[in-house]
Amino acid sequence: MKNKSSGGVPLQVDEKPLLRHWWVNHADSDRAQVDGSYLWLAKRRGNSSRNQSRHNMTRVAPGDIVFSCAAGTIAALGFALERARSAPMPVPSGDPAPSAPMDEGWLIPIRFLDLALPLRPKDHVAEIRPLLPARQSPLRSSGEANQNVYLAEIPAPMAEALRRLLKGQVQACETRIGMEMDGKLAQRAIEEHIWQRADIGPRDRRELISARVGQGIFRDRLERIETACRVTGIMDRRYLQATHIKPWKDADDRDKLDGANGLLLSPHICHLFDRGHISFADDGTLLVSRHLNPYVRRAWGLEQPAAARPFTPEQRIYLDYHRQQIFEKTGGGRRSVSEI
Repeated sequence: MKNKSSGGVPLQVDEKPLLRHWWVNHADSDRAQVDGSYLWLAKRRGNSSRNQSRHNMTRVAPGDIVFSCAAGTIAALGFALERARSAPMPVPSGDPAPSAPMDEGWLIPIRFLDLALPLRPKDHVAEIRPLLPARQSPLRSSGEANQNVYLAEIPAPMAEALRRLLKGQVQACETRIGMEMDGKLAQRAIEEHIWQRADIGPRDRRELISARVGQGIFRDRLERIETACRVTGIMDRRYLQATHIKPWKDADDRDKLDGANGLLLSPHICHLFDRGHISFADDGTLLVSRHLNPYVRRAWGLEQPAAARPFTPEQRIYLDYHRQQIFEKTGGGRRSVSEI
């Protein structure tokens, strides 16, 4: 249910991107795409199944997960890094350059991770069969790969079953990708989700995307309230980051643009605040997590913070949420794509 905020942007309580799961059937002996970190499919016309796969290539969005099946085994997991773009078929490293023009196709940059414990769907066909899509299924009812289907979106129940059968490997890969890309893939997924929203106009989409990275109208409103880092005391705003008190993933559109839901912090202090290592009392007193490394506490000047300044009533509402839901709760780890 959406309501209008005072700024004209509809309230969207759930901003979590629609995370799609896909299945790709590679040729039995083909590792070129996995090793080359891409998916590619020619644009030329073919059977209807291939045409649907071509359409699916244009639907894959940053952050989407791809189960890679080859020789009847899911042995790798992929994460889409970008939208599909038009490109000739890639030439594997070491191969001679083609003597004739290559076919044009759709190419999607993918970060593939090999699975330590591959999964043979045929061994679990009794569990998977009832969850197969009614049309364009990448897997036959026998458990054999349907080589007529290159790329297919799989229903949520089937995706959940595969995640369960892979025994935590999907979650481990998500965490690894989050660490490798330092959250950048998660940001791309959120921005893509915002751009696809049909309930708001282009200007509102731009404002929300700017607010996501602490800029635009959100920062303008925040700087009318906050003038310095509350820990280091630095006032030069060129060196301060704007961060949301109530995290982006938990906020509606009004919260995301509300200056009262923000702080101007030095980068290292912003890092600690976002991960729940520190928070603030309503009177501005710095609160430090008991889990924080004592060396970091001393080295980063938390033992002698700037003088406390009380927060406004509007800020206190958001700070209460941070203290209850974030402070000492996150464990300091980076969130995976699926936890955005």
